Amino acid sequence: MNDAHLHMIVNHFPIIGTIFGLGILFTGVVLKNNSVKNTAYVLFIVAAIFAAFSMGTGDGAEDVAEKLPGVTKEIIHEHEELAEKFALLLYALGVVSLVGIFLNVKNHTKAKLVSWLAIVIAAVALFLAKEVGTSGGEVRHTEIRTDTIQPAGAEQNAVTGEQRGKEDED
Repeated sequence: MNDAHLHMIVNHFPIIGTIFGLGILFTGVVLKNNSVKNTAYVLFIVAAIFAAFSMGTGDGAEDVAEKLPGVTKEIIHEHEELAEKFALLLYALGVVSLVGIFLNVKNHTKAKLVSWLAIVIAAVALFLAKEVGTSGGEVRHTEIRTDTIQPAGAEQNAVTGEQRGKEDED
């Protein structure tokens, strides 16, 4: 198992953990249930930990991916830049979550404010999560790239197919 494989294993949880955490935290706020909110906070903390693992395996994955056909340094660089921003946001969300758990346990009056702060950070993180996930997918999944180059002859085959359709009508 190399860093590229490890990266593929750990890189999904920061995204999925943030999605589930946001839904659970919002539910906890609406229900005014600290146990539900604390569950979301734990998910955010775990997502931040997995983001650190994902960042730690990213350079090794880059070394492997750069040698693959169709993978450019530009694609990897874009993914890396977005991932760094996403990770920093998740680290901040993890810290806010630790504070949120502490304030919930102490029944502090600022606990509600921290919950809303975590919701805002998680919502912004979800936007970045989508961008990171898409840019990471583009490294190997050429079918989702917007700048995919068609193989030689593909355009000509499409024209020939159109011409055949017209000939069949005649």
